[in-house]
Parts: sequence; structure tokens; C-alpha cells
Amino acid sequence: MVNANEMIFGVRAVLEALDAGKEIDKILVKRDIQSELSRELFAALRGSTIPVVRVPVEKLNRITRKNHQGVIAFVSAVEYARVDTLVPTLYEEGKNPFLVLLDGITDVRNFGSIARTCDCAGVDAIILPSHNSVTVNADAVKTSAGALHTLPVCREKNITETLRYLKESGIKIVCATEKGKIQYTKSDYTSPVCIVMGAEDTGIPVEHLRMCDEWVSIPQFGNIESLNVSVATGVLLYEAVRQRHSQD
Repeated sequence: MVNANEMIFGVRAVLEALDAGKEIDKILVKRDIQSELSRELFAALRGSTIPVVRVPVEKLNRITRKNHQGVIAFVSAVEYARVDTLVPTLYEEGKNPFLVLLDGITDVRNFGSIARTCDCAGVDAIILPSHNSVTVNADAVKTSAGALHTLPVCREKNITETLRYLKESGIKIVCATEKGKIQYTKSDYTSPVCIVMGAEDTGIPVEHLRMCDEWVSIPQFGNIESLNVSVATGVLLYEAVRQRHSQD
């Protein structure tokens, strides 16, 4: 198991880690970095799902006093999976795929809590966007009570294409949104399904909503506008569990 707190400093060291196939969670680079080695790094990252964030040099200096040369990489706590590899494997194993896609969730504690619930509910994998999303870091693993060490997590660069692939693979896409006209208990989760949850403030992007087969909502009767996303995810997952195991 890799050390979830491990960091790699310097352009050449990061390039060597990439060449060695080390799983990188994200890379911070100095905003105005310009060097032959940095261009080599960006070329190596082209087409990768690894998030690259440009930051002021002051932020890098706060993270470490070491000679970072404008680049700090964070080693992932897990090895990410790929949807196009995972889904065929689930079918080959005779499983009825049960997936969760977290679209724009950025709060690490919510993510860890969702992962813990997913593990308890028998979810086969969590799917994350490679950008504008949480990643599997030490805090997430701790909040998940270790679930993220065993529950597969896929990191995908293009969520629209990922949703299209899931649909073409016979997986029903159900999203939770306040715009949903179907109460969540009225949807059918017994077939292969992927439940999509969005950020509490912005929700699921419109272009991704259009890819979903059903929009469902959770009834609310109080004064608060919405449920915490980890709670809402738990509500939907256990309705799916109830339906999927009703014949057991």
C-alpha cells in the first residue's frame, strides 16, 4: 500500500514517477513555470486523467521548504480503475452492475462518507471526474473507515463519454436532482444501474443530466433546501438495495 501522504518534489522526480507507473493523485505546478523539463512534463501528462493545478509559488512554498522547482505531485492512496475495464469484468463475473458516479463532489468528508455507505450497500465501484472533483487522499480514506482501500474507484476524463459508454453497456443512468419529476422510490434499480449524484450547490451539469435515463427526487417537507449529499446518496442506495434484495 502506498503512503497516502507521500509527495514528490521537482520536475524530474515527477517525470520519473510517471515513467515508473506510480499512481499520482494530482500535481501542483507553479503558475508561470517555463522550462524545457516542464514542457516535457506537460507532454507526458497529455491525455492523462491526472489533475494538474496551476498555483502561485507561495502555495508550493507553504507545502514544503524543499527545492520543489515549481512542481509537487501527490501520490494517490489507491490505484484508480477504468470504467471500460471494470464494466466488462463485472458482467463476466455474472454480476448485476451497481455503480455510483459523483459529479462535481469536492468535499472530502462527504466523499469518504459516501464511499463507506457504498461499501455497505454492495456498490461495485465509484466513478469520479478527473477534474473539479475530490480525489482519494488520506482524509477520504480515513472518513471512509477504510472502504476506499477495497472499493474500486474509477477516474474518468470525459464524463459525457463515460455516461454514453455505460448506457451502451446496458446500464441504466438514474440521477438525483430537485428537477426530477419521479419520486426516488418509483424508479426501478433492479437492473444494471448507475446512480449519479451532483454537488450540493451546483447540482449535476446540464450536459450530463441530458445523458441520464431518469431524473429522481427525494421529497422534503422542512425549510432546508436540500439534504447533505452523503445523506441523499444513502437514501437512494438503500432504496436500490431494498429492491435488489426483495426476492432474496
